[in-house]
Amino acid sequence: MGRLFGTDGVRGVANADLTAELALGLSVAAAHVLAEVGTFEGHRPTAVVGRDPRASGEFLEAAVVAGLASAGVDVLRVGVLPTPAVAYLTGALGADLGVMLSASHNAMPDNGIKFFARGGHKLADELEDRIEAAYLETAFPESAAHRGTPWERPTGAGVGRVRVYDEGFDQYVAHLIGVLPNRLDGLKVVLDEAHGAAARVSPEAFARAGAEVITIGAEPDGLNINDGCGSTHLDLLMAAVVEHGADLGIAHDGDADRCLAVDAAGNEVDGDQILAVLALAMREAGTLRGNAVVGTVMSNLGFKIAMEREGIHLVETAVGDRYVLESMKEHGYALGGEQSGHVIVLDHATTGDGTLTGLMLAARVAATGRTLADLAGVMERLPQVLVNVPDVDRSRVNTSAELAAAVAESERDLGATGRVLLRPSGTEPVVRVMVEAADIEQARAVAGRLADAVKSALG
Repeated sequence: MGRLFGTDGVRGVANADLTAELALGLSVAAAHVLAEVGTFEGHRPTAVVGRDPRASGEFLEAAVVAGLASAGVDVLRVGVLPTPAVAYLTGALGADLGVMLSASHNAMPDNGIKFFARGGHKLADELEDRIEAAYLETAFPESAAHRGTPWERPTGAGVGRVRVYDEGFDQYVAHLIGVLPNRLDGLKVVLDEAHGAAARVSPEAFARAGAEVITIGAEPDGLNINDGCGSTHLDLLMAAVVEHGADLGIAHDGDADRCLAVDAAGNEVDGDQILAVLALAMREAGTLRGNAVVGTVMSNLGFKIAMEREGIHLVETAVGDRYVLESMKEHGYALGGEQSGHVIVLDHATTGDGTLTGLMLAARVAATGRTLADLAGVMERLPQVLVNVPDVDRSRVNTSAELAAAVAESERDLGATGRVLLRPSGTEPVVRVMVEAADIEQARAVAGRLADAVKSALG
């Protein structure tokens, strides 16, 4: 069995890879590791549990709640809310842990479990490893390296109590409005909610902030999440922004921890451009601590050039918003994120928050009176081609001599005007091939050759 935790929690096809039994077992393990049940006399831990609208989230939520309560954890069920809302409420309510059931931007058959520690923070690798070890020791005791003292199951009044916590919706929306630097009066905004977790939250927040709101992809039925809409499918949003003469459009993914945007002409504004706009706004406001922004190795070369020109230091991490967050917390930086739209404003959120990002981007448009296209023009996106290669052995990406030779050859072809990045996905069974070049046709050609090399070497 490989490592259960990937880049962002435990994810897989619901009821095949991610079963009710696994969800229950991981929740019991998380209760012991994160809530430290049985450690402190008289301590009655609490967990916040939320989910996105996927049909499978219904049975998986039941399994998670059962596991937590059986371990002696009181559970607050907040229902369908974005991942950052669960993170926020975990901290705001002083809960011992939070659990979000979502597979983010993945297709409907997938689902996932994301855990948050006290304060609403994503878990470090060490905590994930402890949860996984605790789960495996209980689920497969015959293969456990060490058998500790069996967990004592609470009985009677010791079992956890479960209640619905509907107040979370208004608490989270009030938080979003409360941290905005200015209102959005006069702006017309189209929101694509991906038929996901922000279908109620995001329109409510933008409307309360003063924007005229038009929504698409805001009718989740449990089966249509991310289906041809949201941050992974921007065509509908692009068309809607132009049709309605809107100032901008905002697109979320299924659990709304991402935000991509569209300008008034229907052009995409990606996560790197959003980071560039917010970095300049925060520097102007005196809140860009360290005069730095944290990105990843996937950040567009144009973003690096723009930040260097503006005198802002760019710190790079591995791909994954939790690695961005770790760097931000370690060095005290205030802003970071990914090209995919995970943007973290650490003064107001403990994780990527798509609704907050969209609100802050719209607030910058409203405050300056400039168009989004003008603001995003601070950086020029260099052509970047991303190819996902399925059905290969992801574990050998960094050890294959054949693949290393193909990468070296591609880097020689590109020279100083481009770059190559190969990495195994942490959320999907694919290897990602990324090529940047000054010319799009060259980038496509190199990416195609590298994708063929990945299939040959790792197939």
